[in-house]
Amino acid sequence: MRLSRLIGLFVAVASAAAQTQADGGIGMDGAGKQVLESIHVPPIAGAPFSLTLATEWTRPLLQGGTFTVENVRPIKRDSRGRIYEERWLLSPKGSNNMPSRRSYIQIYDPTAETFYECADRTHICELYDWPKTQRAPEIPIRTESGPLPDGRGFRTREDRGVETFAGLPVHSYRDTVVLNPGVMGNDRPMTYVRDLRYSEALHFNLSSILQTPTVGEQRFRVLEIVTTEPEAKWFEVPEGYRVVDKRQAAR
Repeated sequence: MRLSRLIGLFVAVASAAAQTQADGGIGMDGAGKQVLESIHVPPIAGAPFSLTLATEWTRPLLQGGTFTVENVRPIKRDSRGRIYEERWLLSPKGSNNMPSRRSYIQIYDPTAETFYECADRTHICELYDWPKTQRAPEIPIRTESGPLPDGRGFRTREDRGVETFAGLPVHSYRDTVVLNPGVMGNDRPMTYVRDLRYSEALHFNLSSILQTPTVGEQRFRVLEIVTTEPEAKWFEVPEGYRVVDKRQAAR
């Protein structure tokens, strides 16, 4: 199973925008792909919702300045713990030339232990077993402030208390890690900061902001959410899609 699709989105904006030899460009070595890991929604029964999630990824440019990509996508969970997610391509912020579009629909069923990954391009839904190891609920930061092992640096954990976010009570945390020079090939201290707004009722983060020297800043923020039961149709194979059972092949 392509587990990377379950937990994140491959970002290939740079390669999509770059020229190739066929269109007059030149062949180039290097480049690569990075994985953006979105918020984790566990299959918790009895806590239905429908939400809209906004994602922004801002990366620093070597010459100065930043490069930002974004998308907006829906996620739903019913009272049985079934999850419906859409995956949308990240597009350059503010650009009309490369609009975001839906790439996959993903449907998880913890009772049937199945996972459907439905490609918009082919209208094929690949059916897989859904391992129980991927169903653990999100747990807020539990580590305490203090030095890291082997003199690698220092961690500061802040409990910022309860507030309201997207109309729901959330518990806010901040985790800051400073790595000493030489720990990760760095010639100066490196600081990692994660801000979370965790919903005890829904068992996941309604807001998550990660700032690192290597990937820049990643923002995941619930724009709107309702905690009523979504329609059952969302958790069925979409009309017009063909199912290909991959479960036997994966065993």
